[in-house]
Amino acid sequence: MTDTPRTRRAILGISAYYHDSAAVLLMDGKIVAAAQEERFTRKKHDPDFPHHAARYCLAEAGLSPADLECVAFYDKPYLKFERLLETYHAFAPRGLRSFLTAMPVWIREKLFMRKMLKDELAKLGPASDKKGPEIMFPEHHLSHAASAFFPSPYEDAAVLTIDGVGEWATTTIGHGKGNELSILRELHFPHSLGLLYSALTAWCGFKVNSGEYKLMGLAPYGIEGSERVERYRTIILDQMVDLRPDGSLLLNMDYFDYATGLTMCRAQAFEAALGLPQRTGESDITQEYMDLALAIQQITEEAVFRMAETARALTGSKNLVMAGGVALNCVANGKLLKRGTFENIWIQPAAGDAGGALGAALAAWHIGLSQPRTAHASEPGGDMMQGAYLGPVFSSGEIERACRRFGAPAEKYDDFGALCSRVSTLLAGGAAVGWFQGRMEYGPRALGGRSILGDPRHGDMQKKLNLKIKYREGFRPFAPSVLEERMAECFDLDAPSPYMLLVAPVAESKRKPLPEGYWTRPMYDRLYVERSELPAITHVDFSARIQSVSKATNPRYWQLIDTFRREQGCPVVVNTSFNVRGEPIVCTPADAYACFMRTEMDALVLGDWLLVKDNQPEWREEGDWRSKFELD
Repeated sequence: MTDTPRTRRAILGISAYYHDSAAVLLMDGKIVAAAQEERFTRKKHDPDFPHHAARYCLAEAGLSPADLECVAFYDKPYLKFERLLETYHAFAPRGLRSFLTAMPVWIREKLFMRKMLKDELAKLGPASDKKGPEIMFPEHHLSHAASAFFPSPYEDAAVLTIDGVGEWATTTIGHGKGNELSILRELHFPHSLGLLYSALTAWCGFKVNSGEYKLMGLAPYGIEGSERVERYRTIILDQMVDLRPDGSLLLNMDYFDYATGLTMCRAQAFEAALGLPQRTGESDITQEYMDLALAIQQITEEAVFRMAETARALTGSKNLVMAGGVALNCVANGKLLKRGTFENIWIQPAAGDAGGALGAALAAWHIGLSQPRTAHASEPGGDMMQGAYLGPVFSSGEIERACRRFGAPAEKYDDFGALCSRVSTLLAGGAAVGWFQGRMEYGPRALGGRSILGDPRHGDMQKKLNLKIKYREGFRPFAPSVLEERMAECFDLDAPSPYMLLVAPVAESKRKPLPEGYWTRPMYDRLYVERSELPAITHVDFSARIQSVSKATNPRYWQLIDTFRREQGCPVVVNTSFNVRGEPIVCTPADAYACFMRTEMDALVLGDWLLVKDNQPEWREEGDWRSKFELD
């Protein structure tokens, strides 16, 4: 190495040991690389130490562990342990089974987090000396807040972080100004908007920490203003949660088991209050669960609105930045923007725990090491995130070698415009096309780097993608990717949405009238009614989760959509993540080809290479095929 930590100051951010572990590498305060461990190990929400992600980040920067000045971990283990002990003590004798499950792991491992981290880092390579890099432990919600404010376009912003729980905090309101980030208010465990939403997620039959977005997608099937929705709202607000005018809340722990138990809800109390049993995962979703989903979504939105109003009053800022798992509730985000409490809103694309790795690194740089910070409005995309394209990239040669190892016929296009034209024709013909370009996205959304695309004008495209390619629940909506400069033609949204974190209505001019008796029909009858000229991306309530595509941050994806606009008359494509249910988004060309062959996808674009399904050999998954294609 010719460079040293003194000339190139490198910080490795780490989140691990709960879910969605990740690594981020900062070089002189700039993001060089960021990735989630699940993308490499293929274990969805992988919680283990992110060896593969960290190794990738170091390689991308051309560094070894010896070059690191600092490693930042995304929470404070001792403070979290204090919360566990105090909680078990407060609820005793309840929680004995949970206590006996949790304590051995803490006493054996997590209390010695500094040593654990040093041992894991040693597996990546030797440090510069026995002491190794400095290790910092920002608090969990400070990491979230740092991930929201420091990469944002603003010099001054209110900061709102909402999730399940970190150490003690479940929600914070802060203020970022220049290089300073202060936390003004905190809501403490067990009172948590995120855990309330997760409890209802579990009651409706979805998995906690991964199924919350399913509950959000189910909510529009509830019948707004109906007696049942209002009854569920009243029960939740009167019996389960006390929602205060400032957005703070108190949960009635007679209904919740997560503080000391092994489940989210106290089932007997929940069922008695709601008059509705807990749904099992694969059973039919009846109207009662749709209405319950709408009720909790409405309560969540109201809580977020009140918190935002409090943040505005406390900070006086016209800008808001957000992070934490609840910040991924793009329905609430879209409505908050529409309310005008703040003039501008920016949401960290990796808002969940994976983004804690970035926030920890930024907190270490700006707060721990007192390094100056400037807003990033002049950078491509208007922020520090580079469009969230921060993961691995593969050369044309690497793609060609992967195709050759699979014996996969592929056609190379030296003219990218010609490739876009071919894909445009395939999409217009009803094809589902895998799209693998450039650097992998950081965060839960596929943004045109690792995506599956379709024509939004095809009425059966949503059904095809859900049932034949994604192998997931048919009610799940799909997002539109739209040219940023054409967004107003199709959607009622007057702010960019580059990270697919805002839901807004489809433009009135694109809508079709609903048939008589629409809301009394069964779920899937409602789903397959064509509600607009873009039926594959129009949800049952005429909404869409929008990604605005900028030429500055993703020129290739922008060029494809612009070609589709010019040749097919539509500035929008369907965009869903390149994976099947239960698997992470693909990372490598080999992952992409395997997913392509296991599903009914029609074509695959890998960089400059086009693969057509009808030309491929029979797919046989023999042995550990993936090991042949691992990153060096």
